[in-house]
Amino acid sequence: MEWFLVILDFLGKQILNVPAYLVGMITAVGLIALRRPAGTVIGGALKAALGFLILGAGANVVVAALNPLGNLILAVTGSQGVIPTNEVITALAAEQYGATSAYVLVVGFLVMLMLARFTPLKYIFLTGHHMVFMAMMLAVVLSVGFGPNLSWLVILIGGCLLGVIMVVMPAFAQPWTKRITGDDSIAIGHFGTLGYIAAGMAGQATGQRSKSTEHIDFPQNLKFLRDSMVATSLSMVMIYMVFAVWGLIALPIDDALKIFGSADGGAYIMAAFAQALQFGVGVAIILYGVRTILGELVPAFQGIAEKVVPGAKPALDIPIVFPFAANAVLIGFIASFAGGLLSLGLLAWWLGPVFGLALILPGMVPHFFTGGGAGVYGNATGGRIGAVVGGFVNGILITILPAILLLVLGQLGFANSTFGDADFGWFGTLIGVSLLSGNVLVGVVLTVIIGAVLVIGASVFQMKVVDKGWLPGAKHAAYVAGIDAELKATAAEARAAAKAERAAHPA
Repeated sequence: MEWFLVILDFLGKQILNVPAYLVGMITAVGLIALRRPAGTVIGGALKAALGFLILGAGANVVVAALNPLGNLILAVTGSQGVIPTNEVITALAAEQYGATSAYVLVVGFLVMLMLARFTPLKYIFLTGHHMVFMAMMLAVVLSVGFGPNLSWLVILIGGCLLGVIMVVMPAFAQPWTKRITGDDSIAIGHFGTLGYIAAGMAGQATGQRSKSTEHIDFPQNLKFLRDSMVATSLSMVMIYMVFAVWGLIALPIDDALKIFGSADGGAYIMAAFAQALQFGVGVAIILYGVRTILGELVPAFQGIAEKVVPGAKPALDIPIVFPFAANAVLIGFIASFAGGLLSLGLLAWWLGPVFGLALILPGMVPHFFTGGGAGVYGNATGGRIGAVVGGFVNGILITILPAILLLVLGQLGFANSTFGDADFGWFGTLIGVSLLSGNVLVGVVLTVIIGAVLVIGASVFQMKVVDKGWLPGAKHAAYVAGIDAELKATAAEARAAAKAERAAHPA
């Protein structure tokens, strides 16, 4: 039996733990199901895997560019507290709970396939690193709640809960995702989904007659800002420069120079400028990786949909929606960061002293990825206003929910770090509270009830809402369609006038 555990451990840590390998395998299975030639299978699988590696490379560039900015902001504002980071808490827990989380990951993947096959929730969650984070969180919470001698129960319950959350959240977000993408071919597989749904709802409530962020009419001499890479880089240059100058004013010169490892003030300013441009490079890499993945994964997924899980959709990482509203990504990021700052104030002045919640400092990376996604969802239902309000709401959620989760993890023996995205907050808190009684049987019953309620609720939502074709933001969509029609008519008139002018005055 030991050999079987070794194989499971290898699969969990070395294969399913690597998003690129997982997506490559899924792509290969789909191409095989479509009876493609061996060369096509190998090439498609490699390109899909490379797309995810490109995505990861872009994310690393973004993270490397944002980390100094985060340190700079903390230094000049003097804030102290916890920055929610999925990677950090996963690394802290890995030594004690790593093996258990690997088994949870394998069981969760199998449960997800079964749920996708035999329920209306036809989604395959393909964001491998978020699978790893959620598996680790469940392993920690359940191990402490059930005790060290019931690891088999932790694996069983944790795997079932992981499988449930991976098919449930894409279903709940699908109407908003369809509004963004224009079809039903892909879903969102990212555990910031509550923030995206909230952003979509907030956009619908506030921006029905707001123009799309992609309709921003730049003056002629600012047309270059229509290039998303240029606009993103320029915006980050402005943000970096503001805080860099603030750092020189507010900090001792030696402390300021250490942030970028600079020798003097000139090198310090130029280092900040270079980091801002690196951010733009990272975003460009991410968008290229997204296009590479979609080019291979979506066609190959038809094979899985037809042969393995009929009617299934790939649930992909949040950057998959960034190309649909590039301006909204930046707007959502800034609005989310503002929401995080406001929530930090609430934690410091009210919620912390009254309820004992920790100070959750706004991390640039989670605010960029989830805030950018929230901006796209808010824009889809409420235009520019929706992007701002949706990003702001997301910023509040990813500040307050991690603070609550940290409180629960502290009671369960894990403190001073927490998971950052919205779904970790509400789902982890819910599971953690269900185990606080200390009674194993009660804990098992409550966690099973939670899983069952989520599956049943999502299945009903899928059948009654998603499958019926309901789309949010209908009034806003009609308003935007009218603007698009006017723009096309104006462009057609301009072309006709230019043609008539050329005919009247031939060269």
